Amino acid sequence: MKKILEKSEVLLIVWCIIAAFGTYFCMYAFRKPFTTGLYENYELWGIGYKSILIISQVFGYMLSKIIGIKVIAELKAKSRILLIIGLIAFAEVALLAFGFVPFPYNFGFLFLNGLPLGMVWGVIFSFLEGRKLTEFLSLGLSLNLVMTSGVLKTIYLYLQETYHISEFHLPYVIGLVFLPFFLFFVWMLAQIPPPNEEDTRLRNKRTAMTNADKDRIIREFGIGLFCFIGMYLLMATMRDFRDNFAVEVWREIDPQFSKVIFSEIETTIGLVVVSLIALIAFIRNNFYSYLTFSGMMIIAVIACGGSTWAFQQEMISAKLWMLSLGIGLFLPYLLIQTVVFERLIALFKAQGNVGFLVYICDSIGYLGSVLLLLYREFFLKQISFLNVLITFGYIISGVCLVLLIIQLIYFTNKHLNGRVWWKAVPKSEMV
Repeated sequence: MKKILEKSEVLLIVWCIIAAFGTYFCMYAFRKPFTTGLYENYELWGIGYKSILIISQVFGYMLSKIIGIKVIAELKAKSRILLIIGLIAFAEVALLAFGFVPFPYNFGFLFLNGLPLGMVWGVIFSFLEGRKLTEFLSLGLSLNLVMTSGVLKTIYLYLQETYHISEFHLPYVIGLVFLPFFLFFVWMLAQIPPPNEEDTRLRNKRTAMTNADKDRIIREFGIGLFCFIGMYLLMATMRDFRDNFAVEVWREIDPQFSKVIFSEIETTIGLVVVSLIALIAFIRNNFYSYLTFSGMMIIAVIACGGSTWAFQQEMISAKLWMLSLGIGLFLPYLLIQTVVFERLIALFKAQGNVGFLVYICDSIGYLGSVLLLLYREFFLKQISFLNVLITFGYIISGVCLVLLIIQLIYFTNKHLNGRVWWKAVPKSEMV
């Protein structure tokens, strides 16, 4: 199959999109089913049990991202398949334990469930990065990060109500249902050929990183990396909060909301966002690509604050607000995950891979999610989920706009002066 894919660029694009989308879609089936449960009659240490479960899993997921900084950065091609299968198998065993170990002793198994899952994205993206069409190839991942959780919530609620499955047993049941599909899509990933010579010339060769490579990039990335980390911290925190408490937010907006609202909004957001990201693939010049996605991100963060204000003034509906807020949030979030570092590595001819930089952002981003959950549980119990989301809309719009302007000045100056992260390269050699 690899030889066939090497000969057909169109087939390779379609194959990679389906393989990446399918694998990550199935990963969500092992991570998110428990969030549809309300656990209304359960409380531990004076805290709602759902918050305990979310915090427990996010702690595991956050630690997974920290571990991933090393594991994904140093991952060799021959180890990818075995690693990703092992990660999912570990997560499913944890869900089984969560279902059968009685309350209140089962919350720790969601920590174990999250512990491997944070590294799945890095393994999948390692098959796709460093290619002239990486933006196209990663469309499956991008679409997944936006719409999958909403689509699966609709499936979870349907199965839960139709078959009356306990909120403690639903997670492992969903995992078992999706396991065969996951294995099929992993097989598809295994058939993807490595980047060719043209890919390497345009996007730079991607390699497993040494400690020296990591230190050099961190040292030389400087202010630019700090700006993207700060943005990602806010984006990931809001994204996780919005995703985990989507049911509660809509109950505050409209107690009679339709269950299909999740799939409708998230699917629309996904289609808009991935279409915009796909446009960047047509820009072969890496510096022009950088300017384009920076402009997109600036418009997106302004939209977060603008749509929130319009919703509060009753100028737009709740559905349109959630749609606008989602696009404004997910476009910068996904650009950082799939495009920003991909293009910066190519632009400055850096020695390394995207996974290392993304996992630095991810680990800090999920730390923010944990801190917000804890802060709300202990200090903001009287404030609604809806008000927290509104506040975040304004914070993201203001802070991220400043960070985007700073990084734009920083990287533009580096490029125009012919400077790269650790050595001078003539501008004539830059793509």
